[in-house]
Amino acid sequence: MNLAAQKTSQRINSIDALRGLAMMIMMFDHVRETFFLHQQVSDPMDVGQTAPALFFTRLAAHLCAPVFVFLTGLSAWLYANPPSGSRDAGGFLIKRGLLLVALELTLVNFAWAGQFPPATIYLQVIWVIGLAMITLGLLHKLPPLLLGILGLLIVTGHNALADLSFAPGTASYALWTLLLHRGYLISDAAIKIKVSYPLLPWIGIILLGYVAGRLYAADISAQRRQRLLTILGITALLMFAVLRGINVYGETQPWQDHGNSLLTLMSFFNLTKYPPSLDFALLTLGIGACCLSLLEKYPGKLSRIASVFGGAPMFYYLLHLYVLLGLQRLMLAVYGTNHGQRFGVDHVWQIWLISAALIPVLYYPCRTFSRYKRQSGKAWIRYF
Repeated sequence: MNLAAQKTSQRINSIDALRGLAMMIMMFDHVRETFFLHQQVSDPMDVGQTAPALFFTRLAAHLCAPVFVFLTGLSAWLYANPPSGSRDAGGFLIKRGLLLVALELTLVNFAWAGQFPPATIYLQVIWVIGLAMITLGLLHKLPPLLLGILGLLIVTGHNALADLSFAPGTASYALWTLLLHRGYLISDAAIKIKVSYPLLPWIGIILLGYVAGRLYAADISAQRRQRLLTILGITALLMFAVLRGINVYGETQPWQDHGNSLLTLMSFFNLTKYPPSLDFALLTLGIGACCLSLLEKYPGKLSRIASVFGGAPMFYYLLHLYVLLGLQRLMLAVYGTNHGQRFGVDHVWQIWLISAALIPVLYYPCRTFSRYKRQSGKAWIRYF
């Protein structure tokens, strides 16, 4: 393998590794939603009513969605700018985005509800990634500077619109619910539809990811890229610390001094995800940029394992949801209900144990699919 090929391989592996790490962390949160649903957490969380172990488990999972959307944009740049030249990525992004929306409405909602049609269709992360990809497909040919400015304006500015609202039942209300305010699009029908992930901030994040893809151009050395990623990550974290510290802008819920170090720390990091506040984006993307640099600079066994999951993201996502659905049904059949109509566990450490046990179970089918994906010449495989 020549030097250029090695660099390309390392770059792809580091991106897949970060995506895979985010997906492995996501397992903990989805196990929580499967077996710990009786201990609901709000958004932001109620610091006084949420046990620290549950709070920090949920906080770690906050990393997943923004990192995944940012890397979706970055990967789109790589697709549009292969080593052999450039190509139009619009058709691919739009078609893949439509596929993700269709999967959210069908297979994903069935996996969560355990029935089809579900009583409520939740428009969640796969839906919003799909719509963000479609938007990127329409915008990606704009000048990079304009894309970057637009992404920054959306990510930094949408909190200024947090208090804007419209009367339910109006077209403006529906549009605003889709774009920025989490809520029901349809609440009085046989099948309800709820927007869990408002779209607008995620468009900003995917645009920033696409612009950051330029760091992976052939004329930028690995050392320079790692340095720039570290600088960007640290800058974002410092901006988070300053904005969160002064409690003026960037988060709808100010932090408070609870007279207790742990509770005060929890309050400081208690951020809004739906939609992602500016502070939320700065914290998660700052950590993500630093991790992306470190994973490329110090590849190891963990990154190789994680890259297997990151190389087959949609396969992993659907597989782990159906494994969790099957496991919930199995526990119900064996032990019956113990928390309402579900089977659940009683302690957060049990969430961690189940998650740690499932990761190696999913590793081998994901590795098999990843190998098939790399070796297959079929066009449809690219969409997974």
